Amino acid sequence: MEFKRVLLKLSGEALMGDKQFGIDNARLAQYAEEIKKIYDKRVEIAIVIGGGNIFRGVQAEEGGMDRTQGDYMGMLATMINSMALQGALESKGMQTRLQSAIEMKEIAEPFIKRKAVRHLEKGRIVIFGAGTGNPYFTTDSAGALRAIEIEADAILKGTRVDGIYTADPEKDPTATKFDHLTFDEAYEKNLNVMDMTAFTLCKENDLPIIVFDMNKSGNLDKVIQGEKIGTLVSNSK
Repeated sequence: MEFKRVLLKLSGEALMGDKQFGIDNARLAQYAEEIKKIYDKRVEIAIVIGGGNIFRGVQAEEGGMDRTQGDYMGMLATMINSMALQGALESKGMQTRLQSAIEMKEIAEPFIKRKAVRHLEKGRIVIFGAGTGNPYFTTDSAGALRAIEIEADAILKGTRVDGIYTADPEKDPTATKFDHLTFDEAYEKNLNVMDMTAFTLCKENDLPIIVFDMNKSGNLDKVIQGEKIGTLVSNSK
């Protein structure tokens, strides 16, 4: 299966590289290089990136802060990452647009579905920041929602591991990898693919998810070309 339009979901933590927090410029440049490989093939690319390297709303709640306030702070963290990624992509000659679910007219367009699709059709990478604009929703949910709205062929979830395993492969050496799962199988096995809201959105809208190792050079390009990299989650086998 080859893809014409995709939504790439990246975690904020991935941008830390070997740091304890914040943004590793080398990792940012590496991701920009990987994205350029598929940009040059005229794949239409949308991106959602988390903010966990800077702030997480759940952390705020654990510290006694109001969850809603914490979630909005987390949305601002995603905007910092989105701007950093935008700068890295443009420094390598790619055209981008940043759209925010919260109005920030000095730095980003508001999210408008028709404008986002038009940008994609014109060959611009569209980065969606600030999650869904609502508290209690993760950036996984934002990624699923935006992918459905722009009618993406799939969500490509770039992680540190090369797919979905029976257990955490970083903790359990006996964990085995799945090449393909249905949504029902992933749910029954209680596998941590995405949060349940995002997972359900994908299942109900027949939107496949591919979980793969974004840190390995060339993997994103291989996924786009239809090679069996990572784990595919879809409604049918």
